[in-house]
Amino acid sequence: MSTHQHPVTLFIIANQCESDEFVDMINRLCATYGERITIGCHGLHHRSWSAWPKDVERFSMDLATSVGILEAQFPSHFRRWFRAPAGYIGSWMIPVLEQHDFVIDSSINPSWLVNKKYGKGESWKTVQTTVQASTITERPWKTRLSLPTCGPAQHIPGLRWNAKGAWKRLATPLAASEIDLVEDVGIELDTVYWHILDHARNNGRWTPPIKGL
Repeated sequence: MSTHQHPVTLFIIANQCESDEFVDMINRLCATYGERITIGCHGLHHRSWSAWPKDVERFSMDLATSVGILEAQFPSHFRRWFRAPAGYIGSWMIPVLEQHDFVIDSSINPSWLVNKKYGKGESWKTVQTTVQASTITERPWKTRLSLPTCGPAQHIPGLRWNAKGAWKRLATPLAASEIDLVEDVGIELDTVYWHILDHARNNGRWTPPIKGL
């Protein structure tokens, strides 16, 4: 955060807030960087819902619990933005997100390489079609040459060269004052993500390969 002035969204697993140390750490980040930090929802227990049979009731209960926790712990920074645990979302999950007033989903990896991860009869295209018929704005992950570029793709041999190339060509990042544009379906944005554990790479010297950072 000290190398740039752009906003960052932290998608948090809500049950991590059972740790006072974790909550204190996130609140220190929020206090230090102010409006540059947005807190999103990454589920309650990191259950990969799309990998299991459809369970609307339980998913809804987990969302309600997650929202309650995140709103209570980070009231000034939490927004109803969602990223599916394990990174894959089923079409049946979209109406449940709508019912809980989520306005952003960032779970679609629009690459043929990962279609099987969406579950039987599903693909990123079927999920995208469902989102487009909803009130939710989708922020799919950046791809290049129809290949993944986010998360593990940054480090997997055979994919990382392509991922790094995509990130070096990203559009200019938003300013903190422009964060509301994320919710505007009419605005096209490059969306990338990485894991917090990535920062332990290269003896703690790893940084996202974004131009200007």
